[in-house]
Amino acid sequence: MKSLPIRVRLTLWYFAMFASAAMLLSFASFLMLQQSLDKIEYHDLEERADDVRQILNREDEDKSIKQPGDKLAAVYDLKDDGKYLQIRDERGNWVYRSKRMIVQNYDLPAPDKLPKAGLIVDFHKGKHRVRTLVYPIVARGVRYSVQTGAAMDKSRAMLNTFRLDLLLLTPAVILLAAVGGHLMSRKALMPVAVLAAETRRINDRNLNTRLPVSTAKDEISDLSRTLNQMLERIDRAFTSVRTFTGNASHELRTPISLLRTEIEVALFRPREAGEYRAILSRLHEETVRMTSLVENLLSLARADGGAETMALAPFRVDVFFHQLATTWKGAMDRAMLDFRVEMPDSDLLLLCDIQGISRLLSILLENASKYTPPGGSVTLRATVAGRRADISVHDTGIGIDPVHRVRIFERFFRIPNAGSGSAGSGLGLSLAKWIAERHGTQLRVESAPGRGSCFFFSLERADTALQAIHDSPLADAKFLR
Repeated sequence: MKSLPIRVRLTLWYFAMFASAAMLLSFASFLMLQQSLDKIEYHDLEERADDVRQILNREDEDKSIKQPGDKLAAVYDLKDDGKYLQIRDERGNWVYRSKRMIVQNYDLPAPDKLPKAGLIVDFHKGKHRVRTLVYPIVARGVRYSVQTGAAMDKSRAMLNTFRLDLLLLTPAVILLAAVGGHLMSRKALMPVAVLAAETRRINDRNLNTRLPVSTAKDEISDLSRTLNQMLERIDRAFTSVRTFTGNASHELRTPISLLRTEIEVALFRPREAGEYRAILSRLHEETVRMTSLVENLLSLARADGGAETMALAPFRVDVFFHQLATTWKGAMDRAMLDFRVEMPDSDLLLLCDIQGISRLLSILLENASKYTPPGGSVTLRATVAGRRADISVHDTGIGIDPVHRVRIFERFFRIPNAGSGSAGSGLGLSLAKWIAERHGTQLRVESAPGRGSCFFFSLERADTALQAIHDSPLADAKFLR
């Protein structure tokens, strides 16, 4: 089933709320008026019964039963109140009965059988409704049952008029509730409509635009701030992509221009075999540099897109370091550097992605060989630190100035006047930092100008990780096998 728009739903909710409130108020008002009239009529009848008690109290004790009746007849026969009045004593003798009560022929119960607050009895007299109160009184030690009544024409007329007014007023209130609900829903959603309109104006050319935030601390202001934070992240991402694309284009343009120049020079005139060999050697160097650049660009692009994955597995540090030493020994010898590998005597197992860590250390070793003058040293070291192991690459090279140290992990950043004849693309350390973060660690550096650099990070030991799983109360025996 298709959901209704929010504006329609808000209108229906407001309408239901106001209409229910109007109907409840009308019903409650009618009941309150009815109860108020009932109380007024009860107190009026109670006062009439009290008047009878006062009349009976003024009679002398030696008078006969007939004399109170005559006195009451003299008082009530000429009054409208006497139309509905009858009195009976505790022995069952009638003291007074008006003509209409005689016609009604309602038998009064004994005084001792009546409740203290009296008994309400209603009956119809033709088109009229009469309410009577059967009330017990005591006069000069004698208990009486008094029934006094009055027509309810005025009360009924007032209730009927009020009911008719409510029947006419309630539909108008319900109609106003529908209109008010529609207006309130539009008013409530107006800030959202403004935000939607402002958001539609934002595109890739004006991502620095921000949505207005109201001073009120409500849901709309929270939504505005959340959208502004999202826009800020998108703006940074777009800026990063533009910068990445521009820098990548610039980095690729330089080697391609060199390749084209070398090829055009080689084709300009016939040359000797030695000259062609020298040109091909330079072309090979540039293609190697381009291959490394493209691989780094591809890795960073895959990392940003979440396509680069890491598969953690245990590996032996001594075997891995031996492979690295064999790979880099020739390059270090050509750079006239003393290359050392230090590791614990015991067999050390680390949990990591072997390809990723190999690439990370290759980046660090390559930088160390570039920026360490001949005669210096490069040390690849692993030390145990509790449940983890620290891996570091230390060199005695030119070092890094503190001004540049905070930016060396930025993409395409290269230290100006680094003093190396083979400057890189500025992507290696960015990629190395990402690999370290994917392993749950941080790549850090300690360096000072002229005193060398030390890049280091830590990895979890595989033996302690497996022991922690084994000792866990939630460990699955099948998994441990």
